[in-house]
Amino acid sequence: MSLREHALSLFRTAVGTVQPAPMLKRAVKLQGDGCPQLLVKGRAFPVKRDLYLVGFGKAVLGMAAAAEEILGDHLVRGIINVPLGIQESLRRAGLQEMLLKPDSKIQVIEGAKNNLPDPEALKGAVAIQELVEGLTADDLLLVLISGSALLPAPIPPILLEEKEKLTKTLASRGAAIQELNIVRKTLSLLKGGGLAWLAYPAQVVSLILSDVIGDPLDIIASGPTAASSHSVQDCLQILAKYNLLHSLPKSVETVLSSSPSKPSAPEDYSHVCNVIIGSNMLALDEAKRQAEGLGYATLILSAAICGEVGCIATLYCQLIRLLRLRFAGLGEGALSDEVRRNLLQLAAELEIPGLNLAEFLRALRGLGPERPVCILAGGETTVQLQGTGKGGRNQELALRVGLELHRAQATEVSSSPGRCEIIFLSGGTDGQDGPTEAAGAFCGPELLSEALQEGLDVEAFLSNNDSYSFFSQFQGGHHLLVTGLTGTNVMDIQAILIRATERS
Repeated sequence: MSLREHALSLFRTAVGTVQPAPMLKRAVKLQGDGCPQLLVKGRAFPVKRDLYLVGFGKAVLGMAAAAEEILGDHLVRGIINVPLGIQESLRRAGLQEMLLKPDSKIQVIEGAKNNLPDPEALKGAVAIQELVEGLTADDLLLVLISGSALLPAPIPPILLEEKEKLTKTLASRGAAIQELNIVRKTLSLLKGGGLAWLAYPAQVVSLILSDVIGDPLDIIASGPTAASSHSVQDCLQILAKYNLLHSLPKSVETVLSSSPSKPSAPEDYSHVCNVIIGSNMLALDEAKRQAEGLGYATLILSAAICGEVGCIATLYCQLIRLLRLRFAGLGEGALSDEVRRNLLQLAAELEIPGLNLAEFLRALRGLGPERPVCILAGGETTVQLQGTGKGGRNQELALRVGLELHRAQATEVSSSPGRCEIIFLSGGTDGQDGPTEAAGAFCGPELLSEALQEGLDVEAFLSNNDSYSFFSQFQGGHHLLVTGLTGTNVMDIQAILIRATERS
């Protein structure tokens, strides 16, 4: 198999591990007939009267199908908000197990075209709000969560388009997902614990697929069932950081000036149980097992890769340089030491949560010299938009890695061709990288020189944030990673694969 085939196989394995149905069935069981109990990771919740279900996000359709199978007749009614076109997409892909049965008690509302909240998503959020407001102390509410674009409910008088324009501007200026979610929940009726608060006094059990670094309950999907650890002050600081305080719509100013200054107390949420059933690390662990089965010495760099896409591209490029030196018999020496110093300096600047790069580099040194190597990582980078092109953070990352590898190769005498082959892959586990039909892209050190032969200027595409257009035109789109909507989402996966070139 080619490196590309191996990389694709590892990506598919990672995504397969966090598919909704197997995840849900591992976590949830219904026990007993007389006095039924819902068992969630060993914790029991009595089903006293009626059981309701609500959900929102990219993976929720498959989660709901599995939940309805488990809950049977105990489920009275459900409403889920899912991405526009996902039912048809899953049907075309033959993923019938992710679709609800024709006689389902769960109403499906599709919205959030191109992963942006819209009037349809708002309609679904209002329907969910109306359902939970009518619950009693004897009811049990199961909440399925996998992302926040499908629960838009701005606090009046804020209009949906005003809130979206604000978050879009923040994103274009490089705000991290954690910062975006703090702003979103401050301006939302249902986020920041609002959904759980409205469902009181019903027992609320949330099953969560994490699409946020570190799996913080109050940040995933902007925390609709978790007590917020942030105040309006945090929101104001973020708006100030990106120079937006003095250009806010009047409605946003009104809401911010009347919001409580302190976050809600955790005791207000004693009727809630939040359980994470899937995460990026779970996906990486399974990909690592498969890579080892394919014969690769495999290391996981981190499941918390975050930061500006250009800086992360440099990090990966330096790691690949180190691996190439190793395959060239120069794993020890002045050049490798210099690359290691560069990496440690870069890691210190990036402040990736929980990353101990010195320990990782020691583990890398300990790998056998002849074995092929696989490095896996996950997380979510940010892109500062400067152009008007079409792309996504994974495609931009792959293109930037390709450019930097070319530059590094041009300056290194050790990079004589034929010593080793390399591939880099970056893909979104949801199957959609930005407003494109691709999940991400592949690249290698030869990408730039081959692009030049086709008359494609990589740097021009990058300066216009136009990575999708580049990969679509380059070699007939062969370097695009296209999976279709996967029905799940645990952020992004990156893989570096390197092996010695077979001598003829």
